[in-house]
Amino acid sequence: MKSKDFMDSLSGMSLAELNDELVAAKKELFNLRFQNATNQLDNTSRIKEVRRNIARIQTVMSQEQRAAN
Repeated sequence: MKSKDFMDSLSGMSLAELNDELVAAKKELFNLRFQNATNQLDNTSRIKEVRRNIARIQTVMSQEQRAAN
């Protein structure tokens, strides 16, 4: 998924949905790091992509929290 499409999908979510998405992304990152440590990961660029998606989710969450105040 392109970053623009991902950001568009995030902007329509509530804070609870964003939090669920953040938890899922962090779990995925943990699993990817574990696979990388045990030399089972084929696509190492996925780690970078997931880290950036986590940052995007956190950015949208902070923007929505600021807008609520």
